[in-house]
Order: sequence, then C-alpha cells, then structure tokens
Amino acid sequence: MAAKRGTTSATLSTFTAADGENLALYDWPLHGGARPRGMVLLVHGLGEHMGRYEKVARRLCDWGFAARGYDQYGHGQSGGPRGGLTSSTRLLDDLADVVDSARAQLARRKAPALPLPLILLGHSLGGLVAARFVSLQLRPVDALVLSSPALDAGLNGFQKFLVGTLPKIAPNLRVGNGLNVQYLSHDPATVAAYRADPRVHDRIAARLALFIAEAGRATLMEAPRWRVPTLLMWAGQDRLVNPAGSLAFAAAAPKQVLTAKCFDGLYHEIFNEQDPEPVYAVLKHWLEQRFAA
Repeated sequence: MAAKRGTTSATLSTFTAADGENLALYDWPLHGGARPRGMVLLVHGLGEHMGRYEKVARRLCDWGFAARGYDQYGHGQSGGPRGGLTSSTRLLDDLADVVDSARAQLARRKAPALPLPLILLGHSLGGLVAARFVSLQLRPVDALVLSSPALDAGLNGFQKFLVGTLPKIAPNLRVGNGLNVQYLSHDPATVAAYRADPRVHDRIAARLALFIAEAGRATLMEAPRWRVPTLLMWAGQDRLVNPAGSLAFAAAAPKQVLTAKCFDGLYHEIFNEQDPEPVYAVLKHWLEQRFAA
C-alpha cells in the first residue's frame, strides 16, 4: 500500500526472508522516480519499528537518497514473537537478505556507470546489528552510519546474571527489556508517542539479550581493523545504552575511515530530540562529502 507523505511516497510491502518468515519492508523512493544518489538502508532499535523513522527517511529523500527499512524479526509488523529470536544469527541473516534485495533493486536501475551505493544506517540495537554485520563482512556495503549504537549494553548485575544463565536453560524466555523510556528524548511528545504506540513492545528473549552482549564485545574488538567508511554519532547523556561503547570504538577505529561525533547534551534518540538539526547537519555533510549528487 502507498501513502502520500509530502514529496515522497512510502510503500509498505511484505519481504520473505530466506527461511520463509515475513518481514515488513518500507520503501521511500524519490519523488517523481528521480534517480537517487544511493540508497540508505535503515535498521531500527530494540522494541520499536521502522514506522518511527519517517522523519529520517524524508530527510534522506530531500537530500537525494532513496530510503529503505524493515521491521526486524519479532518487531513491528514482521513475524515472530515480540523480542524473540530463532537463532543467535537471526538478525544478521535477515539483514543479509534485505541487503541482497536492495542490491538487486539498485542493479535494475539503468545506471550509466558504477552501481548506486548502498549505505547502512542503524540506531541502537540496529546500530549494533549493522556494525556486527560489517565487522563480519557478511555483505559489502559502501558506508555505515551508527546512531547511539548498543556497543556496550551497560548491563547491571542482575542483567548479567540473566545473560549468563537464561540462554542456556530458557533461550526463548521473554522478559521486560528494562528500558526507561523517559530517557528516549528530552522531547515530551516523542516519549508520549512511544508510550502510546501499539507497535512498540518491551519484550526481550534471553537469546536476544545474549546476542547484544556478545556482538557488542566482538564488534569493539574488530574496531582497530575497520575498513568501511563510518559515521558514528552518539548521545553523551544516553541512559539506555552505555556511551562508553561508542567512545571505545571511536578511540580504536582508524581515523581515516571513521568520523565520530558525540552530542553531549542529548538523550538516546538523537534524531528525535527537541532540536535534532545539528544531528541532521552532521549526517548531511558526511553523506554529501562521500556521495556526489
């Protein structure tokens, strides 16, 4: 189905993953079918869904980039129990399937020379999934953008106990994710909308919690060998993921491929803060430096 949103049309369709599971797929093409500078593939965070990224997608389209996103397994309108996982690699496998589909779509465009670039943009859990995907070189991508990535989950003592025991005895047991949503943003309207959103949930399976803990550590270990051009942006006042993970990655990754920016006074959802314009300005400048119109 298609719904008009300003200068772009957002299309929601069903994507079938390699194992036959259905994922909700969102596409924001450029107005009038114009040829984009590239495609940005969005990966959302824990407990939310891609419908919350309308404003980000609209900005990308305004700048000449087509946007695509999907509800991760166990989220939004995609299949699976809320916050559940069928395997420890489920989220990475799904991203590989969506990347393959995006590459095929870009190849169908009659580009005069080189194929159009594909850029990953992941927030929070989505940032961790995208970063781990790149570190494992599961598929080639042209660039990576990380927004408050969950590279350090900042687990408390009880959560560490759960991660250390539950995946072995009850990997599919789902419990509350413990996120204090008042720290999503300084914008009360953003927090209220999140609380009222029927597609948002607070569940997390033991297997997913273990993936977050292990993938964060493994990704940080790969930072010194990073090769993909990456923009890392994080919130200095983040209370949902530990900013120390982003700081550690910024310190370890090669400076020739990494641009790092901390927004000191912001909460977790840097694109949904009361004044997100400085965040969008950094993203726009970085994209324009690398991908000509």
